[in-house]
Amino acid sequence: MRALADPEARLAIPETARAISFATLAELSSHSPLVIACPTGAMAGQLADDLEQFLAPDDVMNFPAWETLPFERVTPNVETMGQRMHVLWRLSQPERRPRVILAGVRALLQLLAPGTESIEPITVRRGGIVDPDELAVRLVAFGYRREDLVEHRGEFARRGAIIDVFPSTASSPLRLDLWGDELDRLTRFSVNDQRSVEDVDLEHIFPARELIVTDVVRARAEALVAEEPWGREQWERITEGAWFDGM
Repeated sequence: MRALADPEARLAIPETARAISFATLAELSSHSPLVIACPTGAMAGQLADDLEQFLAPDDVMNFPAWETLPFERVTPNVETMGQRMHVLWRLSQPERRPRVILAGVRALLQLLAPGTESIEPITVRRGGIVDPDELAVRLVAFGYRREDLVEHRGEFARRGAIIDVFPSTASSPLRLDLWGDELDRLTRFSVNDQRSVEDVDLEHIFPARELIVTDVVRARAEALVAEEPWGREQWERITEGAWFDGM
């Protein structure tokens, strides 16, 4: 263990022992979180799964990389962007910080969108007060698409006093059943038959996009129209508040 206390120490650890070694280091270290850089995102994901066998699942988070390449006009996966925003939000909350964060080299090198480190998720709580119109506006600002039926992450639907939303970080969608402006019931439901399957007390809804079009972003996009004319079409669409792939 003396080697672990030396900041200049270099350890050669067999692959089969890495998870338990990093878990031990997280327990012994006074620094939190412990950031583990892996050569690839796949290795980071695998190691995160292994670490959850030795640490509490909530103590381990994987920070994924975009699947897209620079200047490829394709938007990263909604779940990827949601997970990245989730990690950044927990880092900004001292009482919620994970003990270990794993990331591939690409994830650590990719730049963050403006303001991502200060964005707060939408929090819904059973028995809480919810303004359905305000919630819909916030979901749209977070990059969620309004649909007649919710089937995929990043979608929401409204039918009278019922609002369905599929959070970017969730494995199943949420149903908000309102009584006036009070959240009377909060449940998860099945995409296949649209039936509620589990009651929920509290849920955080993270953005479905990393680039949130704020006034600062609009002003920067407007300035880029003259500074970087090669992307004029994209800058103008961002200035107008439009959502599009690859933004």
